[in-house]
Amino acid sequence: MYKKILLPTDGSKYANSAAKHAIWIGNSSDAEIIALNVIETSSLVGLPAEDLIVRIKEMLKEEGKIALDHIADMVNECKESGECKEDIKLTLKTKEGSPADVILKTIQEDDIDLVIMGTSGKHGLDRFLLGSVTEKVVRSAKCSVLAVH
Repeated sequence: MYKKILLPTDGSKYANSAAKHAIWIGNSSDAEIIALNVIETSSLVGLPAEDLIVRIKEMLKEEGKIALDHIADMVNECKESGECKEDIKLTLKTKEGSPADVILKTIQEDDIDLVIMGTSGKHGLDRFLLGSVTEKVVRSAKCSVLAVH
């Protein structure tokens, strides 16, 4: 049914919960899972020192790499346990920009059939029913979106 599943991740518990669903659905439908970490750069624009911006970007990239590596580990554990097929396909991507906008653009560029994402992220506030990124994606995506809590 699905050919490409987009899994946005920031390493939060919600994103990791969404990853479990993405792996299960991807394995069941022989879909490629594209794990995407978006480095939000909009908040760095007003910072005074260029070297500070570079250091913060590097820290954000490292945090994103850890989140993506965790998804890869989850897929490998699933394969090793025999719960997943050996040929389950996982692609890891990192992009910069506004998370919701990058996710929506990736849906179009990569011809995504399904987005599976957490209801809130690491940097979101739990006072909202849905995180602002998730809400924007749910409202604007041209494909199905599964929001996982």
